Amino acid sequence: MSYDALRHFADSWGLVFMGATYGLLIGWHFLPHGRRHSHRAATMIFESESEATEAEHG
Repeated sequence: MSYDALRHFADSWGLVFMGATYGLLIGWHFLPHGRRHSHRAATMIFESESEATEAEHG
């Protein structure tokens, strides 16, 4: 495969792949389980050590 062919492939399909990956990663947080994990990650610094340990272990 020549450099020009590889460059053309990366310019066309590489951009499509990166756009689709970006869309999936952003969209993941709007799913119901993603929203719960995002909220937990955003508020975990406000929890005490004992609350965090209990939440992790059920």
